Amino acid sequence: MDEIFVPIKDKQDVKLMNPLVWAYIGDCIYELYIRTSLVNTTKLKVHELHIKASSYVKASAQAQTLKKIEEDLKDEEKDIVRRTRNTENHHLPKNANHTDYMYATAFEGLIGYLYLTKNYTRLKEVLEMCN
Repeated sequence: MDEIFVPIKDKQDVKLMNPLVWAYIGDCIYELYIRTSLVNTTKLKVHELHIKASSYVKASAQAQTLKKIEEDLKDEEKDIVRRTRNTENHHLPKNANHTDYMYATAFEGLIGYLYLTKNYTRLKEVLEMCN
């Protein structure tokens, strides 16, 4: 099957992006990964799928996921996480504390960066570490 969502930026352009852009796309990629995984492995009804997916993609869960996999990341990936976590973000959702939100954004930044640089093999490895 041909890819339907293919990033067109080269790696150097991606490196120059605001890390919150990485997080923006990473949020979507991670949620799609979780939703697809749930559809593939469960027989839940739509509302139950939503509840279960939400438990994985909320800020506190993503922050814990990052902490779980952080020591297994490569140096470049740790730098991506650090850059994204330290990027000033004026948005804070009602249901998340500041620290969790910063770490969740850093996690999404890593996922987005790997996706945008077309490093699909490593993206798959990182996503599988999250389970």
